[in-house]
Amino acid sequence: MTSKARTGLALRAYLAASQLVPLFAERVLARRRKGGKEHATRWVEKTARGMAPRPAGRLVWINAVGLGEVLSLRGLITRMAAIAPDLRFLVTSTTAASAKVFGAQLPPRTIHQFLPLDAPAYRRRFLDHFQPDLCLWAEQDLWPGFVHDLHRRGVPQAIVAARMNDAAFARHRKAAGLYPDLYTRMALITAQDAATAAHLTALGAKAQVSGSLKPAAPALGCDAAELQALQEAIGTRFVWAVAPSHPADEAAALAAHEILRVQVPDALLIVAPRHPDRRDLPGPAPLKSQGALPGADDPLWICDTFGDLGLVYRLADSVLIGGTLDATQGHNPWEAAQLGCALLHGPEVANFVADFIVLDSAGGAISVRDAEGIAAALMRPDLAQVAGKARQAAQSASAATDTLARTLATLVKPRHE
Repeated sequence: MTSKARTGLALRAYLAASQLVPLFAERVLARRRKGGKEHATRWVEKTARGMAPRPAGRLVWINAVGLGEVLSLRGLITRMAAIAPDLRFLVTSTTAASAKVFGAQLPPRTIHQFLPLDAPAYRRRFLDHFQPDLCLWAEQDLWPGFVHDLHRRGVPQAIVAARMNDAAFARHRKAAGLYPDLYTRMALITAQDAATAAHLTALGAKAQVSGSLKPAAPALGCDAAELQALQEAIGTRFVWAVAPSHPADEAAALAAHEILRVQVPDALLIVAPRHPDRRDLPGPAPLKSQGALPGADDPLWICDTFGDLGLVYRLADSVLIGGTLDATQGHNPWEAAQLGCALLHGPEVANFVADFIVLDSAGGAISVRDAEGIAAALMRPDLAQVAGKARQAAQSASAATDTLARTLATLVKPRHE
């Protein structure tokens, strides 16, 4: 039996409007597919067609937004799988990049699908097919129609590691009447930090702080042959990176690299753009997408391919975390910390405030504001110690995910087949 939950005017209006989605869904998806924004063949999953077979046993469905959020789930999945060996996992997301990269780093007993659009017919087909025994909404993504239908079916739900900065909170407040109805359908709501918990509370939730999932994710993998070839090409040069980078990060990094090379003439800068298909990548420089390795005299190498941050972080002694020098407001620092990089970051970190506070306090990250500050940080004699402290901070921060995994494992419905 499902517990009673309020279905107010805002949720009723959303559910009514969602019935119109199939009228234009395929046209929109076709247009996006032509623009390269959808998977060439798997786009049909967004209309709940062409779905993978349902794994046998109890199934935990976890939904996340895109690449970074999906990758962060790996540690939680690994821990829940160890606690309950009968569990299987279905991860859904919306972006083509998330499918490609996560597909290459799937945890055991896990499959990936694209999340169907939030329309009644699509929801019904998807839920009838997969019949999840627990649904987890990770970080930011919450789809009201699915929340409503899962509750009607008696499927437990939880929001895990929610992240909501001031800008996101302002957007949520515009639909404040909707969220209490969704939050009351949750068995558990956890937030990454106290600020997010306060925002959720203001929107009608009862949230507890559990920390980020990102420190607990396994280290990013890479192709061993590519890594060896690059290490041989680079030799003993000092290597640093800006990743995942945006134009503002790259401009500051290139200026810092000019300063650095006065003292370290053979230093190599790796640029790993967040969007590799940009037409304004810095250069001239050898491009990984063209199979080029950095030459002995090349000051710059562009890693313009998706899913290669594990490679970049293994090569670099230090990394300027991208998005921290512009309105992007930062990217995940823990992936680089786990792989032994000394971290640098700019002042714009609204998406990862709590994470950088932890790393800064542990001495595993250095705050910089401009090219001169970046160059000075790179020439510090204690960079190796900074890298070690970053790795230690990641190990310490991952402990909270152990506790969360144990709690979530108790929420999975028993299955009698």
